[in-house]
Amino acid sequence: MPEFITFGEIMMRMAPPGFLRLQQTLPGSLDVTFAGAEANVAASLAMMGADVGFVSALPNNSLSDACVNTLRGLGICTRHVQKQDQGRLGIYFVEAGSNQRPSRVIYDRAGSTISLMNPDVYNWPSILNGAHSLHVSGITPALSEEAATATIDAVRSAQSMGVRVSCDLNYRAKLWNWMPGTDRKELATETMTQVLPFVDILIANEADCGDVLGIHAGDSNVESGNVEVAAYPNVARQVANRFPNVKLIATTLRESYSASHNNWGAMLFDVDADKPWFAPEADGKYQPYEIKNIVDRVGGGDAFAAGLLFAINHKDYTGGLEALKFATAASCLAHSISGDFNFTNRLEVDALVKGSASGRVVR
Repeated sequence: MPEFITFGEIMMRMAPPGFLRLQQTLPGSLDVTFAGAEANVAASLAMMGADVGFVSALPNNSLSDACVNTLRGLGICTRHVQKQDQGRLGIYFVEAGSNQRPSRVIYDRAGSTISLMNPDVYNWPSILNGAHSLHVSGITPALSEEAATATIDAVRSAQSMGVRVSCDLNYRAKLWNWMPGTDRKELATETMTQVLPFVDILIANEADCGDVLGIHAGDSNVESGNVEVAAYPNVARQVANRFPNVKLIATTLRESYSASHNNWGAMLFDVDADKPWFAPEADGKYQPYEIKNIVDRVGGGDAFAAGLLFAINHKDYTGGLEALKFATAASCLAHSISGDFNFTNRLEVDALVKGSASGRVVR
C-alpha cells in the first residue's frame, strides 16, 4: 500500500485563460484541469517522489475516467477511488486576480458523488493497511453530513491503526450549509472538533483558527495583510491545550499587499518541545519570500502541506526547521504555476531553499 493516503473530493477546475474574467470569456472556451485540496496534496507528494494514494468517490462516466487517468499519470494510486452510479463530478470556476482585483471562486459542487456516499462504503482498515500517514482537510466535511462522517471515520480508524493523521483546517464559509438553521461557523466548529482529537499534525492559518476554533493571532488580519508573527506561537499553544493529541502545528503566514504581490512564509510549532520555527529565514531571522508577480495562488496552501509532509517523513531533512524550509519553498514555487497542482519536483524546491531565487535560465 502507498505510504501516504489522502481522502477528499476532486473536481473539474474551469478557468478563463490568463487573467481574463468569466464575463469576458463566456460564451467561449475555458481551461479545464482537475483540482481539490486533498488531491492537490497527493499530486505534489507524487511529483516529489513519494508513494501516495488518493481515496474518493466519483460518478461512473468518462469525465471521471479522465480525472482518474490524470491522477494515475502523476503516479498516484487510485485503487480506492470508487465509481458510483449516483451523483456528479463537482466543478469550480476560478478567475485569477491581479493587482487590486482579487481572485474569485464559484462553486458548482452540490450533489457531487462524494457528498452523497454512505460513509460505510469506505473500508478504512483495508484502505489504511500498511500506510504511514493519512491526510484530510476541513473542505470535504463541509460538503455534507455523509462526507463529514466519512472523514471522522477515517481519522478514527487511522489513529486506532497507528497511522499518523494530518489535517488542514481549511475553512470554506460557502460550503458549510448542510444543516439548515445552523450557523456555518458553528457547524464547522461542531464537526471539526470531532476530527481534531484524532489529528497529529494540524495545518491552519490565522483565519481558519479564528473562524473554526475562536483562536486569534493578536492583531493579525489576513484581509488587510497584517500578520503579527510573534503572536502565532501562542495560537499554537492554545490549540494544543484544547487538543493535546496534536504534536505539530503549522501556520502559513501570508501578507497580501495585492492579488499579485504577497509575502509568504510559515511557522511550525513543536508542541512537546514548546518550540516554534519560522521559515524562510536569513541570518537566523524570519524573512518571508516576496512574491511580486503571482501567476496563481490557488493551491498554494496544499503545496505547503505536501512539502511539509514529504520533508518530515524523509531522512534527508533533519529537524522541524529543515522540513519547514522545504515546505515554504515548495509553496512559494506553486505561486508561479497555473492550476492547483504544484508541478514542481524535489530538486527545484531544494534549489530555492539553498538560495537559487534569481529565475535565471537553467541550461
